[in-house]
Amino acid sequence: MIAESEIPPAANPLLQHALDTYASETNKTAAVFRQFAAADFPFRPHARSMTVLEIFRHQLLSERRFFGEFLGSAEPEPSGLFPAEETPEAFAARLMELARPRLQYLAGQTDAWWMEPRPFFDVERQRIWIFWRRVLHSAHHRTQLTVYLRLLGKTVVSTYGPTADVSWKGADPTVG
Repeated sequence: MIAESEIPPAANPLLQHALDTYASETNKTAAVFRQFAAADFPFRPHARSMTVLEIFRHQLLSERRFFGEFLGSAEPEPSGLFPAEETPEAFAARLMELARPRLQYLAGQTDAWWMEPRPFFDVERQRIWIFWRRVLHSAHHRTQLTVYLRLLGKTVVSTYGPTADVSWKGADPTVG
């Protein structure tokens, strides 16, 4: 888990929420990864869906590309991206290990850097837009994995509030 104390202060305090959100989303994704067993890696709900393992790998690869190619952070080569032992815990640990230097990198960036347009696939977008697209992309794959967990009969952990499996005193469900 990336502790709150590990999140560096942003050069512009108005952008602190971006760093806080990236750390929080990384923690949530790691928590979802940990709900799987290595035996679940081949599972896919449909022939055209990715397997659990393919989504884990895609998460690491796509974050590497977004942060390295589109945002300019130093990133490891793809050949060294995956954990030596491919287990859910190892993927979760690797996800956080890769996120920590990205937080440091993002924390030192100026307003001008965040607002600079950069190539993004076949268009140009401001770095801040690219960053938020990354966060949304991660949430998309995490949601895929929570559906897989439900289909496998496993616990679906809380990400933004209570689930059918995890709740707490004071949780206010918005269903009638």
